[in-house]
Amino acid sequence: MPGVVVVNTNPYEGQKPGTSGLRKKVKVFLQENYTENFIQSILDANKDAIKGSTLVVGGDGRYLVKEVVDKIIKISAANGVAKLLVGQNGILSTPAVSCIIRKYKTLGGIVLTASHNPGGINNDFGIKFNCSNGGPAPDHTTNDIYALTTAIKEYRIVPDLVCPIDKIGVYTFTVEDRQFSVEVIDSVSDYVAYMKEIFDFPKIKTLIQGSEQRKPFNVLIDSMNGVTGPYVKKIFLEELGASQKNVTRITPLEDFGGAHPDPNLTYAADLVTAVKNGDYDFGAAFDGDGDRNMIIGRDAFFVTPSDSLAVLANHLEHIPYFQRSGVRGYARSMPTAAAVDRVAQKSGKEIFEVPTGWKYFGNLMDAGRLSLCGEESFGTGSDHVREKDGLWAALAWLSVLAATGDSVEDMLNKHWKEFGRNYFTRYDYEECASDPCNEMMQALEKTMTAPGFVGSAHASGGKTYVVKLADNFSYMDPIDQSVAMKQGLRIIFEDGSRIVMRLSGTGSSGATVRLYIDSYEATDVSGDAQVMLKPLIDVALQLSQLPKYTGRDAPTVIT
Repeated sequence: MPGVVVVNTNPYEGQKPGTSGLRKKVKVFLQENYTENFIQSILDANKDAIKGSTLVVGGDGRYLVKEVVDKIIKISAANGVAKLLVGQNGILSTPAVSCIIRKYKTLGGIVLTASHNPGGINNDFGIKFNCSNGGPAPDHTTNDIYALTTAIKEYRIVPDLVCPIDKIGVYTFTVEDRQFSVEVIDSVSDYVAYMKEIFDFPKIKTLIQGSEQRKPFNVLIDSMNGVTGPYVKKIFLEELGASQKNVTRITPLEDFGGAHPDPNLTYAADLVTAVKNGDYDFGAAFDGDGDRNMIIGRDAFFVTPSDSLAVLANHLEHIPYFQRSGVRGYARSMPTAAAVDRVAQKSGKEIFEVPTGWKYFGNLMDAGRLSLCGEESFGTGSDHVREKDGLWAALAWLSVLAATGDSVEDMLNKHWKEFGRNYFTRYDYEECASDPCNEMMQALEKTMTAPGFVGSAHASGGKTYVVKLADNFSYMDPIDQSVAMKQGLRIIFEDGSRIVMRLSGTGSSGATVRLYIDSYEATDVSGDAQVMLKPLIDVALQLSQLPKYTGRDAPTVIT
């Protein structure tokens, strides 16, 4: 019978979870007791509820996942957890974790991922806690976890407990006269079964394979060597009848094959090139943990996440899940362009604008006021789970295309003709020095709040923008009245154009500056986004003095 050992430890600075968990370099997590401290703090934050509880554990397959799953098993056993549901080999996509938490009504789950950040010994790792609704822990819970990390003096562990996670089955142990069990589960079965309830798989299969009325719709699905590989294999190859030429990079690798598993035009360039040069009607890429997506059409026609959300919102009636449940409301993160707002207005549905971070959608979903939501950072999802869901988004698109018979580009052109177009771009400046970036944000906020800034005119490229509103975005949750302050600087002009700037909470080192540019055109909908937005981009760079503070004359990534 393995015994509990109490290990003395000291706090580490900087274990404050960001937008979605604690993300640091692998070598930070490898420090003595660093990972153990954080796991113990997660369990302690749940107080007495942890005793006799069930938790879900899994991650995106990156370097260190298996080792940390082993630590979680040992520490959970010592802290009175009754049962763990662990993905085989530690593999569970982030939306699958949410699905399993909700299906089996567990206390929550521990997700091992740094999402879209690179993996490997010299790159990133992450740990986050999801609550019983399946969603990322809200601010008050992550604040509790962080407070515990600053004062931790000991953690409890069963060092001699050995549990294999490579073979599906139930493993039971006796720890201090208590039963503790680990059920190693098939990583994909629960999630795939759920997708088959949500979507009409036979209809999507007919789209992909073709029929007498329609030639095969050729897809290319790129898992970027992330966690979605096994899910794509099961769904697209086994369920939907696609062939091997329709999928790529579907083996999860600890370093994602040396690639940056972020589905955007820069890091998913292989997919873009393949679709542009090949006979493909549709392309989709997913990030490391499977919650983000990029959608492109024939000739690599790019769909912005803001437009993707709006198009799906306008066609949810083609998805069986919404035929049954109805559509309650829509929401977007504040930096996301307001394309979906016009769909909400047309349909008479509620629309919510929330801070960046999927956790802010959860209360609205739980209260029955939100059905579909999205973030401009390639996140789209619905109330089927409490995480954004890349595979769900691709299947939703295929459902709509199967029902309408349109191409991706046709869908967008029809949408813009009806609703107008939000030209949108995001400039990312990654791994900048933190102090100058913080100084830049403070200086810009000072400029924005100075007398006379509201009403001031800013000209570039023959266009003039007059400031209507300037603030540091704050949000009061309409369900529990909790308040999130300082969620990003935004300048809104009288024509509806916007400049938004914020420091990202998803990086593992330094600062990532995100600059968002959004401009609405009611009729001029066929222009090139970067050309259409250049005057406003120039105004943003002038106002923020971003090149001076970051030392960069160009962004790392443009989307």
